[in-house]
Amino acid sequence: MVDISGKAVTAREAVAEARVTLPAAVSQALAASGHRTRKGPVFDTAIIAAVQAIKRTHELIPFCHPLPLEHCEVDIDTPRRGLIVIRCTVRTTHRTGVEMEALTGATVAALVIYDMCKALSQDIRIGPIRLLVKRGGKRDHGPRRQASRR
Repeated sequence: MVDISGKAVTAREAVAEARVTLPAAVSQALAASGHRTRKGPVFDTAIIAAVQAIKRTHELIPFCHPLPLEHCEVDIDTPRRGLIVIRCTVRTTHRTGVEMEALTGATVAALVIYDMCKALSQDIRIGPIRLLVKRGGKRDHGPRRQASRR
């Protein structure tokens, strides 16, 4: 692990996004069912899994530090038929950032959506997955207006 003992403790935030593209038939079936499959409520399950993944990022990514998380939020939106956008926001006050936690949360949510819908089609696509915002520490990344809606 990188030695962070000399870094300042600051407020840190990261926002990551993952996209899931569904074939038209899957999108229609999911919308008609209230976003449920035989496995259960797709979006609710993806949000729970994302929060679990955020909390366990240091166990999944070998050189990540365990962090005291102060906030995490997972939003799932369907801006148009066939597209699911997952946005994951994570905050802490610490010596290192939460980019990996946000990226892990968004990615796991996308994987859960795939898993819960794969019986309908294997033509589901995940990606891109990207960091939108990073605040705190030496350098910020991304536009200020996307950092937090609350």
